Amino acid sequence: MNKQKRVEIFSRLREANPSPTTELNYSSPFELLVAVILSAQATDVGVNKATDRLFPVANTPEAILSLGVEGLKEYIKTIGLFNSKAENIIKTCRILIDQHGSNVPDNREALEALPGVGRKTANVVLNTAFGQPAMAVDTHIFRVSNRTGIAPGKNVLEVEKRLLRLVPKEFLQDAHHWLILHGRYTCTARKPKCGACIIEDLCEFKQKRDYL
Repeated sequence: MNKQKRVEIFSRLREANPSPTTELNYSSPFELLVAVILSAQATDVGVNKATDRLFPVANTPEAILSLGVEGLKEYIKTIGLFNSKAENIIKTCRILIDQHGSNVPDNREALEALPGVGRKTANVVLNTAFGQPAMAVDTHIFRVSNRTGIAPGKNVLEVEKRLLRLVPKEFLQDAHHWLILHGRYTCTARKPKCGACIIEDLCEFKQKRDYL
C-alpha cells in the first residue's frame, strides 16, 4: 500500500469521525488508567458498568487504596480476572502515591513499571490522556492493519512500529481510535461489513469480494 492510499483512508475516517476517542468512561488520567487496566480481556461496556459504580465512590489513588483489595473487588467482580486486577490496581495506587505524588506519569518507562500496566495499556494512557502519538495495538488494530494492508506485521509490536512509521503524521494522534472503532464495528473478525465500508475501494483484503 502506498502513501497516497493511506492518506485517503485516514482522510475518510477523519471525515466520518472528526474527534474519535475511547469508549471507556473516564474524567481524569487516573480514571482512564484504572479503566484500561480493567479492560484487559473484558469489554468496554462491562468495564463502564463497573467504573460507573466505582468512580463516584473512589476515583483517586488514596480513595481506592482505602477500599483495600477486598473492597475494590466488590465493585469490579463482574469483570474477568477481577482478583488479579484488584491486587494490581491497589499496588499501582500505592506506587502512584509514594513515587509520583498521586499523579499518573506521562512517560512509558514509569507507566510500564506499574503493576498491571503493559505496553498496550501504557500506549492508551499516553495517547488518550496525554495526547502523545502512541499506538496501542489490540486485536482490532492488528486485524485491520493486516487485513487492509495499511501496516501488516506478524505480531503486535511489529504492527505498532509500522503504523508509527507509515501513518501520515497529520493523522497519527487519532489513528489509534479510528482503527479500533473501524475494527470493532465495520472490519469485524468473522464477517467484515465490506459492502458498508467507507474505505472498501482502498482496502487490499483479498477475500473482500466474499463480503460484498
